Amino acid sequence: MAELNIVLYEPEIPANTGNIGRTCVATGTKLHLIEPLGFSLDEKHLKRAGMDYWKDLDVKTYVNWEDFCKKNPNAKIYYATTKAKKTYVDVNYESDCFIMFGKESAGIPEEILKMNRETSVRIPMIGETRSLNLSNSVAIVLYEALRQNKFDHMKLEGELHRLKWDE
Repeated sequence: MAELNIVLYEPEIPANTGNIGRTCVATGTKLHLIEPLGFSLDEKHLKRAGMDYWKDLDVKTYVNWEDFCKKNPNAKIYYATTKAKKTYVDVNYESDCFIMFGKESAGIPEEILKMNRETSVRIPMIGETRSLNLSNSVAIVLYEALRQNKFDHMKLEGELHRLKWDE
């Protein structure tokens, strides 16, 4: 079973983290938050964006990058950054990998990226656009990883409530 992980490095905006938390619940993905956070985990904007899903979220927090590395020594990590040479579709996401995103104002520190060039990925954009919204970026890359893992453990078909599709 695919057990993907999203890592947010020092997220700053509670609504983004709330939206990402909701996406993680909907996909069975674990969320890892590396402090310092730009908000409190009981902040109303976080819970508003995450709605009633936040209580179902598998979330772990870490005091800093070193704490995260110490507690996840064998993690295969992909680093989502606008600075990467490869796109997010150029890699094969393992079923238990971690996909890391940086804080909204600065991204992932370049010291971390430099040590992980081969597993750094980007979302293509035109012109000089700095970046996409963090929660949108997470959804784009996470769903590619899920697709590559054949949407393992996910509901693949929807249904109408009052009518049937074949009527």
